[in-house]
Amino acid sequence: MAGGQAEVWGQLVARRKFGDGTFHGIRYQVLCIISISLRLNILCLLITIGIYFSTTRVALRNTLLMAFRRSCSDLFPVGNARIRETSTARSMINGAMNLSEKVEPLPEEFDPKEIVSPVALELNGVLKECADKSREIVLGRNVHTMCYTINEPEADDDITGEREAYMASVLARYRKSLIERTKHHLGYPYNLDFDYGALSQLQHFSINNLGDPFIESNYGVHSRQFEVGVLDWFARLWELDKNEYWGYITNCGTEGNLHGILVGREVFPDGILYASRESHYSVFKAARMYRMEFVKVATLVSGEIDCADFERKLLLNKEKPAIVNVNIGTTVKGAVDDLDMVIETLEKSGFRDQFYIHCDGALFGLMMPFVKRAPKVTFKKPIDSVSVSGHKFVGCPMPCGVQITRLKNINVLSNNVEYLASRDATIMGSRNGHAPIFLWYTLNRKGYRGFQKEVQKCLRNAHYLKDHLLEAGISAMLNELSSTVVLERPKDEQFVRRWQLACEGNIAHVVVMPNVTIEKIDYFLAELIKSRLSWYGDGESKPPCIAGDIGEENCCCSRHNT
Repeated sequence: MAGGQAEVWGQLVARRKFGDGTFHGIRYQVLCIISISLRLNILCLLITIGIYFSTTRVALRNTLLMAFRRSCSDLFPVGNARIRETSTARSMINGAMNLSEKVEPLPEEFDPKEIVSPVALELNGVLKECADKSREIVLGRNVHTMCYTINEPEADDDITGEREAYMASVLARYRKSLIERTKHHLGYPYNLDFDYGALSQLQHFSINNLGDPFIESNYGVHSRQFEVGVLDWFARLWELDKNEYWGYITNCGTEGNLHGILVGREVFPDGILYASRESHYSVFKAARMYRMEFVKVATLVSGEIDCADFERKLLLNKEKPAIVNVNIGTTVKGAVDDLDMVIETLEKSGFRDQFYIHCDGALFGLMMPFVKRAPKVTFKKPIDSVSVSGHKFVGCPMPCGVQITRLKNINVLSNNVEYLASRDATIMGSRNGHAPIFLWYTLNRKGYRGFQKEVQKCLRNAHYLKDHLLEAGISAMLNELSSTVVLERPKDEQFVRRWQLACEGNIAHVVVMPNVTIEKIDYFLAELIKSRLSWYGDGESKPPCIAGDIGEENCCCSRHNT
């Protein structure tokens, strides 16, 4: 008997003891011999069935493998558990993802290419093999670089186990790719540093928070108690009393903007929507969806709203109320609009009590309260709604968000729905009931102090990146209240895709989140500096001038680098 099996066998025997420590020696050995005999007979039967039904070499191999593993799982329960519980399996069970772990290559038996080849979607919807082509974006028919077709199970799939083996291989390879892509994630504001293993026990339930969070519907599998707890936490953060606020947990930051602007439109049906040109695209989407009159306001070089231009445009429309979107961190530059200046401009222009302010705080709405010298976002000022994303700085693994508004405003939007036994005041009907639990879990673990530490870490690391970019002669800008570092757009699109950088024109950005460490920044810097030598080392090509985007003082092009 091999050493590993002998150890397992020894553990099995050692665990079967009398209370006084003696063994059921002879009886247990007889039972083991009978068990082995039965298992071998079953194994032979499965092999015979596999040979009969399998039509390909891969199917036969998977049949034997699946049969052997199933037999071994019963025959050697302890050893099998030890085999399953590798570092990778443990991390999947616990919900954690250790990016430093060594990813073991998949066994040859689980190669999906031998079962189904990668396919691409053609314009006519026919699935065909895809070639290695450059990335192309076609409206409504973007090129899929790789996808796996879905085939109806054959009658004998339950016996051969071929489909189970295929799906296991696809998922394993997908997880491996996620680990690799996470290592090179810098351009989008998602906090990937989280561990929700304790919540895996709830994934077997269909939790749905349909209807008003504060009015329980007839559907009993919900998480309203968690949702309201999260809403209370954010209401305290933004200084709005319990009896004066209403809110809900959205499916994303976009839904928060859509809801906030919709409430503003309902409060002022003839109001005009004002937003800076660097606002999130969902704000412009809201204007189109609600058929609202819309005015786009200019911005400063930093990306924040230009209040002088805002005032000029307000004065052109004094007869109509103003619905204003204020950015607490713009999408590309991370600029924070001066809320106090926006309010002052509205009042100075004669819009007293004739305006509605929605604050889009998708990323920085949760960071700002912990930044020293940052202007406060608070309902003690005449603002009407605030929205943040839950999957960004908080680090929720699924897209979600939080929307808080004044209770007096929501009455113009809500209606009773008998079918729900609740009220309809949200954008979506069914809402993810798992998201509130994930948010509640994180808020309890970290609290105000935990978030404060993470904000300080992000700001320090962002300054570190910006300073080292400038030292290397690479144009870069960092707004004072931001962790978004703007830099020149890399010349090679493969580099952009490798590091998943968000780009606009000649600029790109890196969003420094809690999972972006100094080591990761150094890795990125080393690759960028080395790549720039190949792009511009011959002297014929030159880095772009982005002074118009980030200011002359931050541009390192040949014209401004003096």
